Amino acid sequence: MTNPGASQSPASSSTSSEALSTSLKQRAAAVEGMLDRLIPRVDGPEARVIDAMRYATLGGGKRLRGYLVAEVASMFTGQGGEEGAYRAAASVEMLHAYSLVHDDLPAMDDDDLRRGQPSTHRKFDEATAILAGDALQTRAFEVLAETETHPDASVRIQLVLALAQASGAQGMVGGQMIDMEGEGRALSLKEVSHLHALKTGCLIRYSAEAGAILGGANPEQRERIANYGRDIGAAFQIADDVLDATATEEELGKTAGKDQAAEKSTFVALLGIDGARKEAEKLAERACHALDIFGEKADRLRDLARYVVERRS
Repeated sequence: MTNPGASQSPASSSTSSEALSTSLKQRAAAVEGMLDRLIPRVDGPEARVIDAMRYATLGGGKRLRGYLVAEVASMFTGQGGEEGAYRAAASVEMLHAYSLVHDDLPAMDDDDLRRGQPSTHRKFDEATAILAGDALQTRAFEVLAETETHPDASVRIQLVLALAQASGAQGMVGGQMIDMEGEGRALSLKEVSHLHALKTGCLIRYSAEAGAILGGANPEQRERIANYGRDIGAAFQIADDVLDATATEEELGKTAGKDQAAEKSTFVALLGIDGARKEAEKLAERACHALDIFGEKADRLRDLARYVVERRS
């Protein structure tokens, strides 16, 4: 895949990949540090659930959602407002972690591995995992509502509202429900696309849009960023389906081949591996087109669109 309107030589592509890799690592470390601050260890009877919260959130992961919040915010604010951006980034990573903790439970996807380690309910127990997920969800909204995230209450309200919409019954949770009901049943491409637009795409779109909200983007800018997030969210899920069918358990850090074993309708099942890859590339290119108005400031986001399609884990 190439960036819209520009071709890249192998040398420039390599340079862009290296710059993105550095940027991802730096922002992931900053998000990790913020999570450590926002979920501190405690003594007392509630220590176990907090230990489970920390286990679920710290120590790995791509931090794609947190990266989007911080990178988009920096497009509008430069290096200013980083504290608020990383707090919002940590918030969405908490929300994402809660969804994974619950997703891994025996009543859902029943997965014993997450990021190459025992999933939270295996490390602790099912009841603790459920409570840890609940607490991560509420902590995510608490962080957004605090004045340290942004001094303007209207900005904080926008962040809280947008995250609630992205993660509820009309978003991530609704997508998970459709996914569970679709097991063992043949879904159409339209149905699978809708499922993942909710289950995965809504939170990725929110992450990009949250950066625009924090940065004071105008309505057109915010819409462009939201469209970018929507399309890379879809590309990300298609790439996940390809990886589930082609990557090893060691590469994935979780059980491979579970979609096929559960007889789930996936993009790979409907389009084939090559067809799914082409669809992901098309979506990533469309995401890049949404960034045209931002010029060079959005180069890292364009690189990220390519990474989402080409990643191996």
